[in-house]
Amino acid sequence: MNGIEKITARIDADTQAEIDRVLADAKLRAEKIAAGYRAQADAEAADLAARGQKAAAEREERLVSVAQMESRKVILAAKQEMVEKAYDRALELLCTMPEERCIEVLAQLLVRAAPDGQGSVIFSPGDRERIGKAAVSRANELLAQAAAPDLPKELNESKVGALLSKVAVGVTAIAKGTAMLTLSEETRPIQGGFILSKGSVEVNCAFDTLVRLQRAETTGAVVKQLFPEA
Repeated sequence: MNGIEKITARIDADTQAEIDRVLADAKLRAEKIAAGYRAQADAEAADLAARGQKAAAEREERLVSVAQMESRKVILAAKQEMVEKAYDRALELLCTMPEERCIEVLAQLLVRAAPDGQGSVIFSPGDRERIGKAAVSRANELLAQAAAPDLPKELNESKVGALLSKVAVGVTAIAKGTAMLTLSEETRPIQGGFILSKGSVEVNCAFDTLVRLQRAETTGAVVKQLFPEA
C-alpha cells in the first residue's frame, strides 16, 4: 500500500531538520566526552611518566578506547531516537491523509485484506462517521469490477454499453458472492485503518499495527535513508 510500502519516502523536511539537530547535538556531546577523556588521559600520562612511558601509553590507549565507545553510544542513541521519530511521523501522515486519498487507500487495503469480498469492517468512531461508508462502498466497487467479465471495447463506449457493464458488474458480484463487505456498527479505539471481521476471524489493518509490522522489514532502509553516511 502506498504510504506503508514506501515509508522511507514519507519523511518530510521538518523531520529531517529534527534529525540534523539531534545528530548535531549528539556529536557535540560525543566530542565533549572524548575531550574529557583525552584531558584525563593527558593528566594521568604526565603523572605516570615518572613511572615509565610504557605504562603511561597503555593507560592513555585504554582511556581513548573508552572515550570512543562512549561517543558511539551517544550517537547510536540519537540515531535510534530519530528512527523512532521517523516511524511516528509515518503513522501521523497516514492518519492525517486528505479524506479522498484516505478513502482510496482504505479501499485498496480492503481489497487486499478481503479478496473474497466478504466481511464486516470496523473503524474507529471518528473514521466510521467520516469515511467508513465511502471506503467500504469504494472497496465493493473495486471488488465487483475485478469479478465482472470484460465487455467488448466498442460496447463499453456507448451509453447502452455502459449501462450493460454496470449490470454485468453487479450481477457477477452477486453470483460470485463478492463485493459484500459491510460497515460494522461496532467501533474500536484504533489509530486509523480498520479491522476486518469475518466470523470468528479478525484481520487487524489498523495503521499503527501496519506501521509496526512494516518496521521489522524496513528499519534497515529507513536507517540508510536517514543516515546515508553511516
